[in-house]
Amino acid sequence: MRFLMKFGGTSVADADSLSRTVDIIEEHHRAGHELAVVVSAQRGVTDQLIAIAQEIADSRSSATIEPFINSLRLRHMKVLSEVAGDCEGEVGDQMEERLCNLENILNAVHNLRELTPRSLDYIITYGERLNSLVVSAAIRQRGIPSMVMDGCEAGILTTPQHGEAMALPESEGRIRSRVQPLLTEMIPVIMGFMGCTEKGIVTTLGRSGSDYSAAIIGAGIDADEIWIWTDVDGIMTSDPRLIPDARVLPTISYLEVMELSYFGAKVMHPRSIEPAMKKNILVRVKNTFNPTHPGTSIVWHEKRDSRVVKALTYIDKVALINICGAQMIGRPGVAKAIFSALADKEVNVMMISQGSSEANISLIVEESQAGIAIDSLAGLVRQGLIREATANRDVCAVAVVGVGMAGAKGTGGRIFTALGHGGVNVMMISQGSSEVNISFVVTQEDGPKAVRILHDEFRLSEEDDA
Repeated sequence: MRFLMKFGGTSVADADSLSRTVDIIEEHHRAGHELAVVVSAQRGVTDQLIAIAQEIADSRSSATIEPFINSLRLRHMKVLSEVAGDCEGEVGDQMEERLCNLENILNAVHNLRELTPRSLDYIITYGERLNSLVVSAAIRQRGIPSMVMDGCEAGILTTPQHGEAMALPESEGRIRSRVQPLLTEMIPVIMGFMGCTEKGIVTTLGRSGSDYSAAIIGAGIDADEIWIWTDVDGIMTSDPRLIPDARVLPTISYLEVMELSYFGAKVMHPRSIEPAMKKNILVRVKNTFNPTHPGTSIVWHEKRDSRVVKALTYIDKVALINICGAQMIGRPGVAKAIFSALADKEVNVMMISQGSSEANISLIVEESQAGIAIDSLAGLVRQGLIREATANRDVCAVAVVGVGMAGAKGTGGRIFTALGHGGVNVMMISQGSSEVNISFVVTQEDGPKAVRILHDEFRLSEEDDA
């Protein structure tokens, strides 16, 4: 079989974790499978790169740059010395060259007192640039041929939006021609989180960018399966920090994962699912520290759960925007004007609800964008298209997800009856025509309570008896 395996930051955070990771890779290689590997930066390194870049752009002193570079050197060389053996010298020279390049870039940012999105994208790829060298060396130390490729070399061609680039369709053919021929000879270790534009300018792929890289490359090499290795046993019925007895889901559909991840669950980003979904590639989420656990399989078919609801999640740090006015009733073009005004300021609308009277439209946006949203709608107030727009930041959004809800009578009634009995007031409700997701808004204080109530109501901690 042909596998694409992606290992997250916790799976490659130190020598012990990396040894476990290479054990997994070696086991599948010795079994005769073809493997391509996508790796993230070591845990916390990307955040450190962002912080130092922002700090030096605003600082009068560059004194923090050298200590930061030294800390990266010590951290990565320590792991390298423990896992690489005979490869240490050669790889150490390559790492030193990359650290020197990073130091030069940081000094340039400091001297210019300017951190552009393009510069930041390039800087934050250095977590992967350093760590990929260590992972590939550890694989070679086991007697398995391996080489390092960055996302651009692997063939990921993207749009030019720095920080949130999207892979272009041409990526698939480029990956097939560049990566697939290597699989019979070696294990390519590909830096996650990055690609490049047609002009060769480095871009990053945003939240869960390494997962997105994995799906893009998995599709490009026609992988039989894509395995996402992390530090949990799989996708769970809810956040175990809220629900201690949350259960690992053995199977979940692409659509359900997209709904859960959009609403804050720490699973694959919706964009990460699309390349695999397009080619119907099975995706598994597994635990590097418990590799015998079967994990969660993400598949095309929609497996119905006997409890109707499959999982719950919620997003905090959102704001409820209420737009109202009698002048909105029966007036064509008002909704278009509202969403155009928000789009012009790049405000992402996460949920929408409108009353049948048309006198009120409620929206959920990220809390950080609430002020921008209100400012962008001020012009519509002056034009008389709406009476007012207000923001409530003391809210969170809860999503109830399950393919079994489609066509199931009384699910909504059961949800809101349980919440009512639990004393939770619902401020806004939104449901799409697919009926896979019912979302609602409650106060910040009631968010965790609402999740607990519904997790108990639908017996999500119990094994499926379907």
